[in-house]
Amino acid sequence: MPNRQLSKFSSQADPEVLLALKELAQREGRKMHAVLDEALSDYLVRKGALQSKQDTMNHFAQSLKEFDQLYKKLAK
Repeated sequence: MPNRQLSKFSSQADPEVLLALKELAQREGRKMHAVLDEALSDYLVRKGALQSKQDTMNHFAQSLKEFDQLYKKLAK
């Protein structure tokens, strides 16, 4: 995964939720911020506030099919 710049923020969470998040990160061998970022992204996609990475890739693939000849001409 490419390195992305992260922004710090402060918040509060239910202790049980926070413990479950920490345990999940540890079980998966991931950092807690990565699991939290995934959870927040999934939530925003579900709420329609963020486009999923898969949706973006699907649109890109469709664009390649639709404009293949144009892209080839532009690349010359």
